[in-house]
Amino acid sequence: MSPTERPFTLGLLALDGALASSLTGPMDMLRIASKLVQLRQPAAPPRFTTVLVGARGEATMTDAGGLQLGPVRSPDQALDLLLVPGYMHSSARDAADRLAGYGPEQELLRALSLRGVPLAANCCGSLLLAEAGLLDGRRATTSWWLDGVFRTRYPRVSLDVQQMVVEDDGITTTGASTAVMTWLLQLLARIADPALAQHAARMMLIDPDRQSQAPYISHALAERPRHSLLEKADGFLQRELHRELSIAELAAHCGTSERSLLRHFRQHHGATPLAHLQHLRVERAKALLETTLLSFDEIVERCGYSDASSFRKLFKRATSLTPADYRERFRLRAH
Repeated sequence: MSPTERPFTLGLLALDGALASSLTGPMDMLRIASKLVQLRQPAAPPRFTTVLVGARGEATMTDAGGLQLGPVRSPDQALDLLLVPGYMHSSARDAADRLAGYGPEQELLRALSLRGVPLAANCCGSLLLAEAGLLDGRRATTSWWLDGVFRTRYPRVSLDVQQMVVEDDGITTTGASTAVMTWLLQLLARIADPALAQHAARMMLIDPDRQSQAPYISHALAERPRHSLLEKADGFLQRELHRELSIAELAAHCGTSERSLLRHFRQHHGATPLAHLQHLRVERAKALLETTLLSFDEIVERCGYSDASSFRKLFKRATSLTPADYRERFRLRAH
């Protein structure tokens, strides 16, 4: 980089209640990358800079733990990209409810978008982009446990929570916490060089090859809108997972038609009853792989499948891992 060339400047939205790691993680990543550049080229000026950018004229911001961070700068300066951090929340519904307090930040995001500044969001920060209307008609991702609330609130967004990072025409969204670090490595490789990104990943012990949230998703923990018919359906499916089930049988149990059942599942789960049933079976298999020493054939039987080969394919498609790899990574180990 020539002495007159401006460094790449990453803006970080100063959001009260933000998770500190959503701000300090990117700061540290780019600071380390700049240091690595200077070790190779001692005379080089800083290659990357980060700056806190505020929407309210404040001098400092307060993170979720009460820590004050600053200085917070005006958004008028030149930015190569602005990142919206994740913020602390107690549930998916709470994450959505907190958006009402971020009106000035939404206005700033719209203004920056009109200015042509590329935007990115980490974790539930994607809700803020969606609330500002900036994700309508785009592909996006978010933290997997926000799936149900996000789909219900923003039906015009094409959401895929299995993806760790989604980029669509100048706007990037990532999954939870450490997913933003994976994206930053991709960014470094693009704006600097892949060797620098690889070196930074080694320094920070980050796996740059993670592409999917799928292995980490727990449908049992994911929060979904409450609906009496679907709760009745879920209860029945959970009890009867060990055997073959038909949509007709499920509809009869719920006292509704197959067509109505299909409509409710698509509206609230974003999937057909069959796809949801497969999700539940994969969830049961994950739990059994984590907590038991049962053979895979025994697990397949307990999940209502008779063909181990087809269930293995289903499991890998859903989690991006083979059952053996999943057990090795996530099984409970005695201390």
